Amino acid sequence: MDAAYVFAVAFRLDPDGATVDPDRFEATMEIPASEPGTDEWLFFRDRLWRGEIGDDPSFRGLASDRLGVEVTEASFRELRTDEAYLEALKREVAADLSRFNADSVDAALGKYLGSSIHVRGE
Repeated sequence: MDAAYVFAVAFRLDPDGATVDPDRFEATMEIPASEPGTDEWLFFRDRLWRGEIGDDPSFRGLASDRLGVEVTEASFRELRTDEAYLEALKREVAADLSRFNADSVDAALGKYLGSSIHVRGE
């Protein structure tokens, strides 16, 4: 199984005693998705809402820590996954729909990921 959360991020460089041009950069950041049912698998529920970052300042802090630069902007792009991961995710969500306050797996995933699930062929 393979999956990652994909984000667009922007950051600035402000070096001590030097200048850079440009000083703003954009990049794509991927955070590996934990296997459903394991620690950290609820990342999407805890960080995303309808395909958007739920708590932007908190997420920018997380991204800054991971990248080692101050992230000034971030936006969610997609959950990039294979079919096996998506099926495992759906099974885990279905096992406790009340955790997602949803009536169906599709409603739960839509609530947090919007339409931003991209399944790649194997």
